[in-house]
Amino acid sequence: VQLQASGGGLVQAGGSLRLSCAASGRTFSSYAMGWFRQAPGKEREFVAAINRSGTSTYYAAAVKGRFTISRDNAKNTMYLQMNSLKPEDTAVYYCAASSDYCSGYGCYANLDSYLYWGQGTLVTVSS
Repeated sequence: VQLQASGGGLVQAGGSLRLSCAASGRTFSSYAMGWFRQAPGKEREFVAAINRSGTSTYYAAAVKGRFTISRDNAKNTMYLQMNSLKPEDTAVYYCAASSDYCSGYGCYANLDSYLYWGQGTLVTVSS
């Protein structure tokens, strides 16, 4: 599967953005999906994940309550609605697809669970 992330940009603190991740192919629904981010000089970190059917979601503590992950399997697209953005949310955001059958947060949050990665979209939050 090929992934294309979009929707990044410059926003003031407190603002909102919605990221999209468009997937190629006809098997999008066979993958669990996740969002990760990487700030300058830092390691890539888990943001949010969603299971194949969209019925279960997982969030990093830093974004829980502010970000919402969703997917539309009919459109082969995943979304990340980001509200109440903070300067520390500034990073390149990557979408990823996993063929693993994860059973909990630890698996979904693990970079090694994801085989396919998009190119990233930059989110900059100004103070």
